Amino acid sequence: MVKIIVINNFGQTCHLIHRAVRDLDQEVELMKNTSSIAEILEKEPDGLILSGGPTLERAGNCSAYVREIDLPILGICLGHQVMAQAYGGAVRTGAAGGYAAVGIEILEENDILKGLGPVTKVWSSHADEVSKLPPDFVRLARSNICEVEAMKHKTKPLYGVQWHPEVSHTERGNDLLRNFFHVCEIYQPAT
Repeated sequence: MVKIIVINNFGQTCHLIHRAVRDLDQEVELMKNTSSIAEILEKEPDGLILSGGPTLERAGNCSAYVREIDLPILGICLGHQVMAQAYGGAVRTGAAGGYAAVGIEILEENDILKGLGPVTKVWSSHADEVSKLPPDFVRLARSNICEVEAMKHKTKPLYGVQWHPEVSHTERGNDLLRNFFHVCEIYQPAT
């Protein structure tokens, strides 16, 4: 069992992430995105999940979390975009807009996407999306509407997905979450 902190970015599915983690028998707590790094680390989590949310402007301290906290972090939707921007990538308004089923092509299955490929169907919003992969990140998945559907830092345990693994419409979403929990179990912080 791992302890996961879900960072609330005011997304519609934030409480679904919390529930999905709990239902997969992990310890989980929801915290505001205005929490300090010290407040988060006081809880002694094994990993963080940054929820989706309405806008980058409402992402609170998430940029600092992804740059300064040495723990596995999974960014979902807005969390994915915050991570990309914090490391020098770019975000734009998506051409496809609101929530819909999207076919995903898995380019690299390691870590969080292990066992999900070569293709999967997910539930995703593309109101905003990562348009430029940050330096030091590897693209893990793409679709016909977005080239950066999932990514991972080359050396840090930082992962981002545009889609929502916590919703029932996403195929194998629980497998993605379990893969992230496994990363949290085996991660050893840099010394």
